Amino acid sequence: MGGWSVLLLPALVGAALGGLAAPQAAAAPIPLPVPIGTGSSTGTEGLDPLLAFAYTMAEADAAAVGVPLSITSGYRTRAEQQQLWEEGLATYGSPEAARRWVLPPDESTHVTGHAIDVGPREGARWLEANGNRWGLCRRFDNEWWHFELVTAPGGGCPPLLPDAS
Repeated sequence: MGGWSVLLLPALVGAALGGLAAPQAAAAPIPLPVPIGTGSSTGTEGLDPLLAFAYTMAEADAAAVGVPLSITSGYRTRAEQQQLWEEGLATYGSPEAARRWVLPPDESTHVTGHAIDVGPREGARWLEANGNRWGLCRRFDNEWWHFELVTAPGGGCPPLLPDAS
């Protein structure tokens, strides 16, 4: 997808979200400041291109209003996620308790490039309040740092889940 300087963002995001239709607007292309896949923020390597782009746009807007925002964890390999899972099992003592905070590789959205953890807390609060402008939503009540691309830009975020389990 790199190299595009103009595209229909609502249609692209709607298609990427499995058919969640973005509001139908006039067919005028939306000029983008950078093509998807280029000029992305630090930490977006390995992420789904639409998530990387949405986060890059959000980070730029946060910076414009003086809010620090960065990715603390994005894409993870299966081996990295397995190590986190094993550490979670050791820390929490049982799979049920560990699943509140970490998932095995076959279930983690980090392994598929569809999740980011952000910081600092001030940035995460800003992203929770503003992220839906790009389709970014906080997902878990117990994880103030975890965000995914789960709605069309400007759409409402789904209710928080209690935890990852």
